[in-house]
Amino acid sequence: MTGFASRTEEIAPFQVMAILQQAQELAAQGVDVIHLEVGEPDFDTPEPITQAAIKALNEGKTHYTPALGLPELRQAIADFYESRYGVTVSAKHIAITPGASGALLLLMAARLEAGDELLMADPGYPCNRHFARVFEARGRLIPTAAESGFQLTPDQIKQHWNKGSSKAVLMASPANPTGAMISHEALEEIAEQTRQLEGELWVDEIYHGLTYHDAEDAEKSNANTVGKRPQTALALGNDVVVINSFSKYFGMTGWRLGWMVVPEHYIPVIERLAQNLFLAPATPSQYGALAAFSEDSLAIMEQRRLELQQRRDYLLAELPTLGFKIPVIPDGAFYIYADASELTDDTQSFCEQLLQETGVALTPGFDFGEQNANLYVRFAYTTNIERLEQAMCRIKAWLEK
Repeated sequence: MTGFASRTEEIAPFQVMAILQQAQELAAQGVDVIHLEVGEPDFDTPEPITQAAIKALNEGKTHYTPALGLPELRQAIADFYESRYGVTVSAKHIAITPGASGALLLLMAARLEAGDELLMADPGYPCNRHFARVFEARGRLIPTAAESGFQLTPDQIKQHWNKGSSKAVLMASPANPTGAMISHEALEEIAEQTRQLEGELWVDEIYHGLTYHDAEDAEKSNANTVGKRPQTALALGNDVVVINSFSKYFGMTGWRLGWMVVPEHYIPVIERLAQNLFLAPATPSQYGALAAFSEDSLAIMEQRRLELQQRRDYLLAELPTLGFKIPVIPDGAFYIYADASELTDDTQSFCEQLLQETGVALTPGFDFGEQNANLYVRFAYTTNIERLEQAMCRIKAWLEK
């Protein structure tokens, strides 16, 4: 690593991308690969969004926008919070960013000093702690339990908080890799605990809209789960930061567009950083996103949510018959975090061998943290039921050998 900054040695590869590369290499050799590893459903972007972007391109709308995004898109997002959640948000508090990753990078650049700690759950999305490291801060992983839906609790935050170095808590609901949500009441307790510690609460809501929990599931699910239309964390107060994205619910992964809602006094600094780091979000993506909130687009997304729920329910029934345990029923997103301890004590090798011998691609738990990572795998139900059935048949035959 001679010549490279020392921080690069502490930023691990994103293992799911390595699995994807192996899967693509096999596919290029003619192997029929079933992709259950990457968090990208097989749906194309809804047609109204695509057509809106094409129209903007044809009209020559290809120049820079303001650094924080089109004013009309910031207002459309504010209107969406009002219509969907009944929460009033000023467009002045909203920053449009190059993906949710861009939002988190700007937020960490603005709020974290060298040596600061950002508390987050283990297991969790791996890139977040690496974002913190880029700014000489530390993403501190806190082991979580199935009893809390693999979500942090107020007691854990209080226990692990270091006065002087801990700066903020990053929650995700629904979470990756577990699909687990946290109830509004539980999140309210975390917000209050964080305030008492003089810290900040940041909430990743990029899977909002893709939720499946309903009243019939209430007795089967953990105590921290909520209904299928969860409340946004913005309802907890103006000091809470929310990060969201057009990638998941709106089906715009490749468009690289996200947003965050922050206290108003953050905005001048966020804008200055955005001007220097990104100039502006992609213009065609923003014009496409304006159509994401139309009735036609929302109807398409609701149909897709229902299909994803069918896929989830199929895997919830099938995986235990193969020896996988599911400690937390996923309430949202499109993942199942499965305990494979009855099948292996090394899920990295398990996933690599499974891919090579069956063409089924899964993600080992090693990607998402340290706690029992060698015993877990993530299933992404991002392909249709027929392909899921084929995958289950292949895994069953392989395990029986």
